[in-house]
Amino acid sequence: MNKYILALDQGTTSSRAVLFDRSGAKVFAAQYEFPQIFPKAGWVEHDPKDILDSQLHALRDCIEFLKTGGEDISEIAAIGVTNQRETTMIWDKSTGEPVYNAIVWQCRRTADTCDRFEEQGLDKFFRSKTGLLIDPYFSATKIKWIFDNVDGVRERAQRGELLFGTVDTWLIWNLTGGRVHATDYTNASRTMLFNIHTLEWDREILGLLGIPECILPEVRNSSGDFGVTSADVIGAEIPICGCAGDQQAALFGQCCYLKGDVKNTYGTGGFLLMNTGDECVESKNGLLTTIAWGIGGKVTYALEGSVFVSGAVVKWLRDELCIINSAEETAALAESVPDNGGVYFVPAFVGLGTPYWDSDARGVICGLTRGAGRAHIVRAALEAIAYQTADVIKAMEEDTSALGLIKVDGGASQNDFLMQFQSDILGRSIIRPRNVESTATGAAFLAGLHCGFWENREELNRVSQKFREFIPAMQESERSRLTDGWKQAVGRSLMK
Repeated sequence: MNKYILALDQGTTSSRAVLFDRSGAKVFAAQYEFPQIFPKAGWVEHDPKDILDSQLHALRDCIEFLKTGGEDISEIAAIGVTNQRETTMIWDKSTGEPVYNAIVWQCRRTADTCDRFEEQGLDKFFRSKTGLLIDPYFSATKIKWIFDNVDGVRERAQRGELLFGTVDTWLIWNLTGGRVHATDYTNASRTMLFNIHTLEWDREILGLLGIPECILPEVRNSSGDFGVTSADVIGAEIPICGCAGDQQAALFGQCCYLKGDVKNTYGTGGFLLMNTGDECVESKNGLLTTIAWGIGGKVTYALEGSVFVSGAVVKWLRDELCIINSAEETAALAESVPDNGGVYFVPAFVGLGTPYWDSDARGVICGLTRGAGRAHIVRAALEAIAYQTADVIKAMEEDTSALGLIKVDGGASQNDFLMQFQSDILGRSIIRPRNVESTATGAAFLAGLHCGFWENREELNRVSQKFREFIPAMQESERSRLTDGWKQAVGRSLMK
């Protein structure tokens, strides 16, 4: 029997490869950063070859680890792929040569195009089909930009000479030696080209944007067949059996398999997804509707909310305000004062996300008195992460009335003060798993489920036992008082 599943976790700044054993434990991991390209203000690009090279480097380190231990690549049962979402690339189907750099999900260069679509009243048109707001974030207008700005690309695409893909598709195409041009339901649902109801590329949208369907990848189950690796690429043929965008992979890795279950990833920003089962919920509270995963030809839907600045506020305290030396000291500082002293911090450095969606909002620290000090500001910053999360979860609850377990991962989830305050301000328990690397875990679970490495989701639940539960201890009156103070602070930051 094979001993391992290999997860490829391709992120915005680095590529990781992680080996998991049958107990779900991480056995080995390798990680390589790659360059970020900023051609103009608000523009973000990656060289597709840098993405591929860094990912292959990490993968080969895992193989070398096995060899060092007297094992070999044959011990890997399957590969699962997870990736930064929405990042867009187009390449020559014969040579594999990219026609332009990858345009990263963060890139805002197509804002004018999105504004024109909104002025034309196309908001409902896109939302009703894709579940998404019109925004440069998604892949559709990035493809259009490449067509409009790179000589000959539109014509070559129409002749069937080019292929489009998000990062997962690019990796799979290269890993299989160009034999498989495919994506999964989760990544397709983030392009603003995919109809999440009919589960196919939407020809009306393609016509509006002038994108030929022949360049688009086949859409497959997230836990399913994505071909086998080419021996010429990594030295052996290993089945690729799982694929999902990073946030959906984290939802699956957290075993949020029941309707109403929520995961929150506390990263630079915060990404919250709620499993809505087979119900495709159209949000009335600023959430996005997306696909959580596809298994066995059936999709599970999700609601998604975004906090633009989560863990990044701690980095700001360190690098800009210079009142801490490391993130690790924030919990002790926050606990060194009995409360926030009336200080609230709204970290709207780049606007506010769900449920406000005010890109013009700006950060404020309010409630300062002569008695306020460094510890109060640090505490207010941590509390702000929890308040923003609570705003998104409240929106989810109002849209569905079906809030289940809340599970957390990401770097800031290691801060015990923050997790306890999060539980207190929500009035609900928070579950932090043993392994907070949920994204790679989700890719491994999806692959392992398809190839039989793990039998079913019940077994996945058993290998993912919770590590710690934070239980609310705050009185309702105090919770209401603090939340009211947060709402007033947000009101001071909003521009709309």
